[in-house]
Amino acid sequence: MRLFVSVDLPNDLVEPIADLQKEFAEASGLNVTDAEQAHLTLKFLGEVAEDRIPTLSRELRAAVDEAAVSPFTVRFDGLGVFPDLEYISVVWLGTEAGGAELTRLHEAVEERTTAMGFEEESHDFTPHVTLARMEHAGGKELIQELVREREPAVGEMRVDEIRLTESTLTEDGPEYATVERFPLE
Repeated sequence: MRLFVSVDLPNDLVEPIADLQKEFAEASGLNVTDAEQAHLTLKFLGEVAEDRIPTLSRELRAAVDEAAVSPFTVRFDGLGVFPDLEYISVVWLGTEAGGAELTRLHEAVEERTTAMGFEEESHDFTPHVTLARMEHAGGKELIQELVREREPAVGEMRVDEIRLTESTLTEDGPEYATVERFPLE
């Protein structure tokens, strides 16, 4: 099973995210993600044997307890790119509020999962929602302009759980399914 740990966005943010994506949909070389599957990834785990799920679930539950994060609000605002504006591979929507709580959750999940043998993240955690991936630089100038000039306020959501999510790759793109939910207390 291909798994990751996420915070899934509610349905009421689908339309605002899709509207924002329309602003750069014409950029050559850009593949826009499905707004209906929008989420914040706390940790990508990769391929995980099914018999490891019970232990992983126990560790994720412990990570949530250790993070000691109560339900909180995330406000989505601003555009960014990875790795930088000169070489764009991902276009993302950032967070204005809730980043500290998301970071605490990420750090607790990271500590527990790396102790289980999952690969450690090679970069600093930046809370974000992936909006598009760039295959070639044909539309780079449009993206650079939007990132520099736009500060879109997309909306906010209440975070009261994290999820263990399965990603199944299909010809039409990835399909996500919740494996287990871990409520914040």
